[in-house]
Amino acid sequence: MSERFVVVRVGQGDNGVKNDPVPDSGGAEGDSIDPQDYVPILEYSREPNRYGDGMPKESSPFINNTDHDKGNLYDGKNMALFEEEMDSNPMVSSLLNKLANYTNLTQGVKEHEEADDDEGPARSKKPVKSPALGTLIGVYLPCLQNILGVILFLRLTWIVGTAGIMESLAIVVMTCSCTMLTAISMSAIATNGVVPAGGSYYMISRSLGPEFGGAVGLCFYLGTTFAGSMYILGTIEILLTYIVPSAAIFKAEKKENEPEALLNNMRVYGTCCLILMSLVVFVGVKYVNKLALVFLACVILSILAIYAGVIKTAFDPPDFPICLLGNRTLQNHNFDQCLKTMEVDNVTVTTKLWSLFCDSPDLNATCNEYFTLNNVTVIQGIPGLTSGVIRDNIWGDYGPNGMLVENKHQVSEPAADTSQDIYMPYVANDITTFFTLLVGIYFPSVTGIMAGSNRSGDLRDAQKSIPIGTIMAIATTTFIYISSVILFGACIEGVVLRDKFGDSVKGNLVIGILAWPSPWVIVIGSFFSCCGAGLQSLTGAPRLLQAIARDGIVPFLQVFGHGKANGEPTWALLLTGGICEIGILIASLDAVAPILSMFFLMCYLFVNLACALQTLLCTPNWRPRFKFYHWALSFLGASLCVSLMFISSWYYALVAMLIAGCIYKYIEYRGAEKEWGDGIRGLSLNAARYALIRLEEAPPHTKNWRPQMLVLLNLESDHTVKHPRLLSFCTQLKAGKGLTIVGSVLQGTYMTKEDEVKKAEQNVKSSMTTERTKGFCHVVASSNLRDGFSHLIQTAGLGGMKHNTVLMAWPGTWKQSNDPVSWKNFIETVRETTAANQALLVAKNVDSFPTNADRFGEGTIDVWWIVHDGGLLMLLPFLLRQHKVWRKCKMRIFTVANMDDNSIQMKKDLQMFLYHLRLDAEVEVVEMHDSDISAFTYEKTLVMEQRSQMLKQMQLSRTEREREAQLIHDRNTASHAAINDKPDTGPDRIHMTWTKDKFLSERNRNRSEANMGVRDLFNMKPNQSNVRRMHTAVKLNEVVVNRSQGAHLVLLNMPGPPKNRGGDENYMEFLEVLLEGLNRVLLVRGGGREVITIYS
Repeated sequence: MSERFVVVRVGQGDNGVKNDPVPDSGGAEGDSIDPQDYVPILEYSREPNRYGDGMPKESSPFINNTDHDKGNLYDGKNMALFEEEMDSNPMVSSLLNKLANYTNLTQGVKEHEEADDDEGPARSKKPVKSPALGTLIGVYLPCLQNILGVILFLRLTWIVGTAGIMESLAIVVMTCSCTMLTAISMSAIATNGVVPAGGSYYMISRSLGPEFGGAVGLCFYLGTTFAGSMYILGTIEILLTYIVPSAAIFKAEKKENEPEALLNNMRVYGTCCLILMSLVVFVGVKYVNKLALVFLACVILSILAIYAGVIKTAFDPPDFPICLLGNRTLQNHNFDQCLKTMEVDNVTVTTKLWSLFCDSPDLNATCNEYFTLNNVTVIQGIPGLTSGVIRDNIWGDYGPNGMLVENKHQVSEPAADTSQDIYMPYVANDITTFFTLLVGIYFPSVTGIMAGSNRSGDLRDAQKSIPIGTIMAIATTTFIYISSVILFGACIEGVVLRDKFGDSVKGNLVIGILAWPSPWVIVIGSFFSCCGAGLQSLTGAPRLLQAIARDGIVPFLQVFGHGKANGEPTWALLLTGGICEIGILIASLDAVAPILSMFFLMCYLFVNLACALQTLLCTPNWRPRFKFYHWALSFLGASLCVSLMFISSWYYALVAMLIAGCIYKYIEYRGAEKEWGDGIRGLSLNAARYALIRLEEAPPHTKNWRPQMLVLLNLESDHTVKHPRLLSFCTQLKAGKGLTIVGSVLQGTYMTKEDEVKKAEQNVKSSMTTERTKGFCHVVASSNLRDGFSHLIQTAGLGGMKHNTVLMAWPGTWKQSNDPVSWKNFIETVRETTAANQALLVAKNVDSFPTNADRFGEGTIDVWWIVHDGGLLMLLPFLLRQHKVWRKCKMRIFTVANMDDNSIQMKKDLQMFLYHLRLDAEVEVVEMHDSDISAFTYEKTLVMEQRSQMLKQMQLSRTEREREAQLIHDRNTASHAAINDKPDTGPDRIHMTWTKDKFLSERNRNRSEANMGVRDLFNMKPNQSNVRRMHTAVKLNEVVVNRSQGAHLVLLNMPGPPKNRGGDENYMEFLEVLLEGLNRVLLVRGGGREVITIYS
């Protein structure tokens, strides 16, 4: 940009914007520029983003959200209208300044190098240079280096020879299509914002949530670690097979022992190589980075040497003779000439080949039958591009372990005895070969596409470079692989292609004999390439594990988030080395490759799913700069990943999925309390919305009815839960099923009680966690408790997901309290639930209810079924017995029969009803005989009414005292105003005028009325309706206490409150008498609908 923009303060007396540019020098001492007139040019600060420190910053659009400059935001008067909002909503200028200082450097090698360089106690902070890597250096070449590797040099020729050109092309096309589709999805995710350290782990975790992110992140880590094993095994295979075969510690004396000796050598040398590489990484990764260019040059030079050799074969094929016995390929190690006998000084003598198949060098020696029947033939190992050998290599040649590598076009006389073939120097398969095995072995050669996204912090324009560089690298490597398959099949003889270790060409690397100018170009190049790839795996895997550990989503991994003082992940490196050693002990490159294929495919699967999910959800934040993506492509990529997993190895695929599933459930169980705006949460919201709309269409059928609870809690003065056992009982009743809403009310307005409401919510949630109650918490502030609970009953829930049952505690102190508000609120709540057609459960003596840790060994749950109100009384014991607290309790059902009822028939009918309901319970019919009202009942009713009348008189007296205090206050206020002779400003209230005589007469009249009321208490007679109700309560209580006093829980129909509100207090007394003498009681009031059915 050639212009500089200067921000000028508003309202400084300037008529226009000053256009003078700020000098590049930053302002010398002689500059006359007023610092108040200008704002400095915004400079980008590229400090490393400390991603993974356990404090994610995604919630804020800018990172360094400090309060350092808040005081300057409010200077001046132009923004006074918004000054109260500045704390939560910053000005645009402040926002832009913080965004300009946003840091996005990857956490990894670069910071650790800088920390190593900053030595001394007083480390001066160096200015971090702005990233300047472009697409070629930053993305394309790293991806190229990671994709091309050990499989290309050591196994691709063998895959082409075994599978044939056509099936090899199918393998290449399938795997490269998978990575290309994954790269398209990854490009969309990577360009939808900044991708800090962690690469694919960061993308998946922030798109699919911590559970999926942790599971796939660890799978990616394991894949990268096993990739290190594979590269080390490749390094040792090149070293011991092609460079210095004499260095082998274990040597096979017999041919059949050669595979085992090779594996043991791989284990010993592989372990030593792993220790050496780990030490290099531990000492300083900067040495690895300095050699990265050398490793890249080795890869590129090796590929160029291959193409040069292919071109040379068109006009000058190299001379690599292959010795065939009949149609069988011979190992060309221990003989120089492909002859049985030869003429030396006119004398026929045997050759070294003869001695390999015969028991002596004499012409009359006993030889192997097949050797005797067939002649030896010499063919060229590399006939050349124009030889037409491509026709012979079109189709594959699979076979079992030990199958001899044969040329089908050569004439052969079969031998009768083939038992000795394994001891002869034939080239044979070392493993059983089939198409799916080759897919698993080949797939690691197309991995490494994440190299660009892992280096996003080093790029000049990551959102442009990552898609272009990654896709171009995949396109380039796809071309290299496809052309290599065709050219290998067109240039090299089939028996040589199927010779995995080059035994038929004197132990040379098969791809090396094709290269120009020398096989050593490929051997040395592939050796250093494998070394470099192994070092990079041991460098990258610990940092990935460190990023996962510092996120805190997998608790047992947190120790691996620590390291050296410069941040080097020492503990993670030790774990990585240990896991890598497991792969080295397997010792076979062909066995390790499918393992890491599974983990990489799992990672790519979830990258595709993340992109598809975000696209289909259309979340507002999903705005990738890369536009060439579609959800169908992502689903196709995900399907291809799953298919390749099961094609490669179905049992490895199941194991990888099991590992990912276990990690997912572990993170979910331990509670990954991270909010990353992930797609799974968006999917849950969409699914919830869809389900709620469907639920709204029709009320639930009786068969689907279950209690959806609204638990009304009372809070202590410090906002803690008063009755936590109510939550325990709810947990036991629900067993984690259905809806649970826990609500409470604070008296006051939300504006004044906001902090207290939030504190109460936290306390309630803490109690819910302690009592293992799964549900939602809702604390509201209301002008009075009665309205607050009414609002909760009316509005809790959403759509079809609303509560149908209210659970609350019995107000146990209603008699001791002088304030009738508590029991009046209780009765009004009962009326509210009845009006809303909701069931009501009232727990009496709730503090004696069992906790979730208690277990009742024996005992009963007694149901007293007085009236039928929907069958809820039957359903509740069944639900309780599903929980382990009540599982061993038996259910007993009592019903009451009057004198004119047939109790025997009632019992039979009830037993049949319970049989159809599929409920196991003992049934008992209790007969209540008509009896005269006892004197005790009459006296109890009289005491109840006298108490009620006395409370009313006390309330009147309290009201009178309050009126007298108000009159004295008004009189004092009036006299004070007259003395000061102040002008009348208009009183807030208009009071009556009281003289002294009028005041005294009014007080005496009220006192006389009160005295008369007290005298009337001793002359009153109880109301006959109340006497009948008290009689029922007393008689029923006698029966219930007689039968159920020892029960663990008694469930009882709750009678409704009186329609006349004047009898509310008497209603409370009736319930108190009804429940007297019982320990744990649950009063049940149905919601007016059937909740249990005999039909299926």
